[in-house]
Amino acid sequence: MSPKRPIGTFLLITGLVIMAGCSRLGYYAHCTQGHLALLAGRTPIAKLLSDPATPEELVTQLQEISRIRDFASTELKLPVNGSYRSYSDLNRPFATWNVVAAKEFDLQPLHWCFPVAGCLPYQGFFDRQRAETFAAELKKQGYDTYLYGVAAYSTLGWFDDPVLRTFLNGSPVDWAGIIFHELAHQQLFLPNDPEFSEGFATAVEQLGVNQWLDHNASPGAIAAYHQRIQGEVDFIQLLVNLRQQLADLYRQPLCPDCMRQGKAELLASFIADYDQWKREAGGDGGYDEWVSDQLNNAKLASVNTYHQTVASFLALFVQQGNNFAQFYQAAREISKLPENERIARLQFLEQTAHNPLP
Repeated sequence: MSPKRPIGTFLLITGLVIMAGCSRLGYYAHCTQGHLALLAGRTPIAKLLSDPATPEELVTQLQEISRIRDFASTELKLPVNGSYRSYSDLNRPFATWNVVAAKEFDLQPLHWCFPVAGCLPYQGFFDRQRAETFAAELKKQGYDTYLYGVAAYSTLGWFDDPVLRTFLNGSPVDWAGIIFHELAHQQLFLPNDPEFSEGFATAVEQLGVNQWLDHNASPGAIAAYHQRIQGEVDFIQLLVNLRQQLADLYRQPLCPDCMRQGKAELLASFIADYDQWKREAGGDGGYDEWVSDQLNNAKLASVNTYHQTVASFLALFVQQGNNFAQFYQAAREISKLPENERIARLQFLEQTAHNPLP
């Protein structure tokens, strides 16, 4: 499920520190240092593949990564550049850690604004302890918080982003999804509208993996991926239902303690609904840990950011004849619309959505 692996987007170069307010200098210095360290650790994949000292397992992985990268440009019409042509081992479990926060009785996440990238519904850190300290400060202020590790890192094409060791913990399907998602951000990123940008990138990820499997996998593997995506869609619908119930609760004129009790009851009811869905689905779906850890407004907000507009973009792809180049151009035209028109257009697409994955 992609909410487990959201993309951390940073456009951090030394000059941007000067643009920040004094209260933000420490944070920007931390991010600049982490960004430069990450880029400094890059080694060209071609060099590693020709080096007899490279471990055999890593050679096999990087060969597959190279094929995925080629497919992204040739078949999916994603950017042709030096991104994901190098490799870096950060010697840590995640590239970054993100913190999401929301008010106790509000499903809308806080936003933090950055040069170039605009306002985002999370704040990212290269150091887990810094992220934990920041989340703890927000908790003291009464916010729901959600802290999670991020496997990937994107500079939106301003630099040649490397393949990270953190990419390789999953399967080749996961590697393909990460690379297609990241390159989609380079293809189209709309500052100050994360739901648009992440929905577009998640749709490209799903469409791209589907096509990659059609070219490279057995019918069994393709069917397994479609089943995985359907399971994700079903799980997201459970979360949509919970969000609606919480939104209805938060609109009521109740005392704070009454609101807290109602919130706790809805979260407990959701877990029961999840357990029932899991039994009916014949498996755990891989969401047990996600459901049991930090389930609150902030976590629900993080999922909404990545999935709110996916159906709209999948419908747009079908509308454009399943043609990636035309799809990108159509999405770009929508991104140029005023916000209210853009939202209306995406909502209309969702209403007419037909999932192109069989």
